[in-house]
Amino acid sequence: MTFSEIIENIKLAYDSMRSNKVRSFLASLGVVIGISTVILMGWILSGLQSAMDDTFKIIGVDVIYIDKYDWAGGKKWKETRNRKDITLEQADDFMSLIQTAETAFPTIRDWAGTIKYENNNYKGISILGTTHHHGLTPAGETSQGRYFTPFEEDSKANVVVIGSKVASSIFPNNDALGKDIKIQGHKFMIVGVIKKQGTMMLDFIDNQVFLPLGSFIKVFGKNGRSVSIGVKAGGEEKLDVIREESRGIMRTIRNLHPSEEDDFSINETKAFESQTAQIKLYVWGVGIGMTVLSFIVGIIGIMNIMFVSVTERTKEIGIRKAIGAKSRSILFQVISEATALCIVGALISLFICSAIAYSVATILPKFVPQAEFLKPYLPMELLIIASLVSLFVGVLAGLLPALRAARLDPVEALRFE
Repeated sequence: MTFSEIIENIKLAYDSMRSNKVRSFLASLGVVIGISTVILMGWILSGLQSAMDDTFKIIGVDVIYIDKYDWAGGKKWKETRNRKDITLEQADDFMSLIQTAETAFPTIRDWAGTIKYENNNYKGISILGTTHHHGLTPAGETSQGRYFTPFEEDSKANVVVIGSKVASSIFPNNDALGKDIKIQGHKFMIVGVIKKQGTMMLDFIDNQVFLPLGSFIKVFGKNGRSVSIGVKAGGEEKLDVIREESRGIMRTIRNLHPSEEDDFSINETKAFESQTAQIKLYVWGVGIGMTVLSFIVGIIGIMNIMFVSVTERTKEIGIRKAIGAKSRSILFQVISEATALCIVGALISLFICSAIAYSVATILPKFVPQAEFLKPYLPMELLIIASLVSLFVGVLAGLLPALRAARLDPVEALRFE
């Protein structure tokens, strides 16, 4: 088939679409729904993945946390609950023995604390006691003010660094620095606000406040609380070494026999990554199911339209064959028309989805801050996928009608009424 024949067949296909605009639009509707589903689902997951990656970087991709509990929930709850707490003394021993880490710091937590400011109580806030070394990690980076100093830590000063969600909830005018809040009846002055770190799925990260370790113990005590030990490796390439060294030190400190399993967990951001991957898998599964149904409807619709079109143009096809048109030329023309219907559907989908993405990403975060992960544009890879899928669906939908048209006997076609 020559290039001029290809161009001529494409022109014929678009002329046929223009002459039957309503029919062409209805035939493309299933494709519009299917491709829109793929694009919007991919847009949401792409924004979520980007936000999660940013959050993991802020938490620290080179930081591990030695804890009594397993973040990923890999162990049975009863098994982890019955483990012995990691004590502050064990944490001190660990930090004195670790050699290759950039820094290490203990953390004690009160999960559902209450903060009082003026006459208002704010509940459900995680209150943590830690050292100034936490402020040296990405998770301790402040957007306002500073982290508490080693001197404030040693003197058990009543200072506090608060998360961005806590700051926005209590101080909507963005004037938290220097203000006093009360924790368990004790007054603490705010010296810093942690940079926003969480996403819609991990917004609890911003709902925390940090006290010097001694100040936390002074207010809450240390009995009945398990300590979490943060270990910053100083680079992702050092994680394997740090992980094994930390495991060996903790087993020694906990007096574990070589045949005994670890009675502690070594956690890192990969625990969240595996959970996120599972959620994405479920979302893709549902989305792909909806997409397949939409495409089946679209393929059937386009196929029926093309059979009708072939029937209507039987005599025209007979005339073309009688004057020398080859079967492959007829085949290509019908497939071109079906593909054109799908491409038009894809273009409509891109326009609709672009408008939805821009509108939602621009307006929704003003009312729902957790939706900030949504981007006001569609990723390029989604546009490429949509184009390729539309071509595939077009060829698939037009194949049977095209074969029927190509196999028509010119004599019988000319007699068709």
